[in-house]
Amino acid sequence: MPARPPSAFVSNICETLARLGDVRARRMFGGYGISCDGLTFALVADETLYFKVDATNRAAHEALGLEPFRPFADKPTALSYHPPPDSALDDPDELLDWARPALEAALRAAAAKRSKRTRKTVAAG
Repeated sequence: MPARPPSAFVSNICETLARLGDVRARRMFGGYGISCDGLTFALVADETLYFKVDATNRAAHEALGLEPFRPFADKPTALSYHPPPDSALDDPDELLDWARPALEAALRAAAAKRSKRTRKTVAAG
């Protein structure tokens, strides 16, 4: 069966964020993972965009009361993804201002994973 094309919302997000690099959407868990140059930095669930956060950019989201993504309504689990403010969805430049720190957070997370793997390999060797 051929893959279903992304929704108009997801396609618009990818087009808007294309200034960051090669931005693509991939179906995952009933939603979409949004990646730039192969690195996932955002997701879309129920037509809501969420950006990757870490200690560096989380405060900007929390200061506006932007709640983290909770994949299961009946469980307290929250992922390290927060939505941008609604105004960013209407302003491509503002959306990019929220996307850039998310991409940087994803880069830091990927670097930390690589570093952890390297330490394990060295310790095992």
